[in-house]
Parts: sequence; C-alpha cells; structure tokens
Amino acid sequence: MIKIFKYPELRRKILITLLVIVVSRLLAHTPVPGVDTQAIRSYLQGNVLFGLFDLFSGGGFQNFSIVTLGLAPYINASIIMQLLTVMVKKFEELSKEGETGREKINMYTKYLSVPMTIIQSYGIYFLLSKQNIMTNLNTADLVLLILSMTAGSMLLVWLGDMITEYGIGNGVSLLIFVSIIGRLPAAILNMIATTTADNFFSLIVFSLLALVVIASVVMVNEGTRNVTIEYGRTGVKSQKVTNYLPIKINQAGVIPIIFAVSIVMIPSMIGGPMQSSGNEFFQSLGRIFVQNFNSNSLPYNILYFLLVVGFTYFYTSVQFNPEKISDDVKKRGGFIPGVRPGKNTSDYLKKIVNKITLAGAIFLGIIAILPYFVQSFVNVSSLTIGGTGLLIVVSVVLETIRQVESLTVSQSYERFLR
Repeated sequence: MIKIFKYPELRRKILITLLVIVVSRLLAHTPVPGVDTQAIRSYLQGNVLFGLFDLFSGGGFQNFSIVTLGLAPYINASIIMQLLTVMVKKFEELSKEGETGREKINMYTKYLSVPMTIIQSYGIYFLLSKQNIMTNLNTADLVLLILSMTAGSMLLVWLGDMITEYGIGNGVSLLIFVSIIGRLPAAILNMIATTTADNFFSLIVFSLLALVVIASVVMVNEGTRNVTIEYGRTGVKSQKVTNYLPIKINQAGVIPIIFAVSIVMIPSMIGGPMQSSGNEFFQSLGRIFVQNFNSNSLPYNILYFLLVVGFTYFYTSVQFNPEKISDDVKKRGGFIPGVRPGKNTSDYLKKIVNKITLAGAIFLGIIAILPYFVQSFVNVSSLTIGGTGLLIVVSVVLETIRQVESLTVSQSYERFLR
C-alpha cells in the first residue's frame, strides 16, 4: 500500500481523485432553496424509487441538493445505449470501431442524459407536489428548479469524467461507490446507539450474515466458467494451442436490480395519488397498492425477485451472443473439443449460459430481497444490506484494486526503461 505513493504520477492521480470526491460531497450538501428537507427525509423512508435516487446521489435527495438526481439519469441513458448497441446496426458498428467508437457512444449517452434529467426533474416535482411535500411553484421557479437539478446532475457526470481521465479511472462508478459508503458511518453509529441487551444477539447474527453475504458477492462477481477452445496450427510440426473462453456467472451486474426496482415500485408510487382521488374505486385500488406493494410486504418482494430473475436472463441474452462467438471461433480456426463448429457450438454455449445464468439470477434475486429477510428474521432495521448498494460497492472495490495494480506495474516499467 505504501509503495503506491512512491510513484509521482500515481500519487497525482490519487490526489486528483480525492479532490473530485470532496467536491462531489460538497455538492450533495448544497440544497435548492425553498424546500422542506425534513418532509422529504420522512417521505424517503417508505419510497423505494426515491430511496434509489438518494443512493446514487449520496444523500443529495434527502438534502434536496443541486445533485438531487445524482447519476441516475446518466445510468439510465447508459443502459438504453447498451440496448441500442445490440438492436441498432449503426451503434453496433460504432462499438466495433475501438476507442473512437466508444467515445462517440459515450457522447451520445451524455446527450441522452440531458432530456432524461429534465423529465425526471419535473417528475420528482410533480410527485412531491401531489403528496403535499412541495408547494406548487410558478413557471419561473419551476424552470429554475429543473435547470438547477439538470446542471447538478451533468456536473456530476463531468466530475466522473475527470476521475476517469486524470484520476485512477472508473469515475462514475467511483462516485456512486463514495455516495453509498458516505452514509455508512452514520448508519453504524445509529445502529450502535439503538443496540440494547435484547437485540445484541441479533446484531451479532447480522454482522456474521453481512460478512457471509459480502464474501458470496465477491465469489459470484468474480466467478467464471472457462470453456476450453483449441486452435490447430500447421507447419513443420503440427501444434495444438489451447485457450479458454471465460463466461461470467453474473454477466448482467447490478442492471437487473435497477430495472426491476423501477417497475416494482410503480404500484406504490401511483397508489398515493389514487387514494387522494374522488373516485371510490380508485381509492380502494390505491389502498391495495400501498398496503401490498411496499418494501416490507411479501407480494412486493416475490414480484421483485421474479423481475430480477427475468431481467437477468433478458440482459444476459442481449450481452452474450452464442452465434456470434461461435462464428468468431470458427473464423479463427478454433473449436471446442468434442463439439462440432457452427450450430452445435452455439447450442453448446447457449446451454452453458442458461445454466450459469440461472444460478446468477437466483443469487441476484436473493441479494435484492435480502433487506426484507434481515428486517423480518434478524430484527435489525437500522442498517440493512441493500442489494444494489452491496453489488456496486464490491464491483467498484475489485475494479479499483485491479486499476491501481495496473497503474503500479506500468509505473514500474517506465522507471525501469529510464
């Protein structure tokens, strides 16, 4: 760890990264004027969607700061662009052009983030005003509110780019990681303050469970199924070259959970306004939605689990194309031992992917609904293991460690060449 700071270039990258992180945390505590932040904090405790926004903004939502939306619009735009890369031929060709193509796709992602940020800003104002948490604003104040939130969200994207270009890399992911970790000390202190002799045993069980879950997430996140591929070489002596195609157990990452929570929260989100309507039928339907589709209800978590499993299969099928991989292996003169090239190879790969995706999807589903079981059976509600946050934290930590190790090795080579 100490030798990292021996290299001036690496030390400079770390200092730039820390400076950008400090700036992002200051932005999260710069509130938009004229908003009752206490009422918003109370509302966040029972709302899954806005709780997710608050997660990505590092507490910016509960402070109703200029970065209230955080990086959520950019993440949504990135997911849409990933899907378009598979479905639209023009974007697929761009993705194959190397660094130039990736830069263009990233530029289109930022362009798409702006209208999404504007729409989400107005959507938040509309929902909060309908819940009587915010007062109705006139046109000028509303435009100012939307522009402030849009500028703050895009400023975070720019800060993430600064870390990627001048810091240690993975800028956007690192800012989300800091946002999640930034709320951890207060949560731990709150848990310690509320611990009594009655729930001390539950706290011990919770701590052990947390360690087991973190270890499991690391194993699944890093786990791969290596498919053997052999390449024949002709020459004076015939040689056989063996290689491996790694297939990750969790290829979809945290995206299925983000998709699922965006859908499963719809009933509870529309249930509040429906209860305020004058129609008796809509009032009854709104009460059913609110009572049965909240984060502490069994129907909500069953639907949440099924949606995560379904979206994991969907996103994996979009990301992993067995036919394309089979053609690429065949063009390079390779084959899987015991499997004929062409359709048989693609069917074989599809069978493997379906098997390991089932395990990965069930694991993601369990992680997503884990807070419900922790609160129900361990009786610890002040600090729960959030599936989305946990997966992001583990993924970013592992990727940052690899990035720092890579930079350290490159700096060592540069010093040796001098």
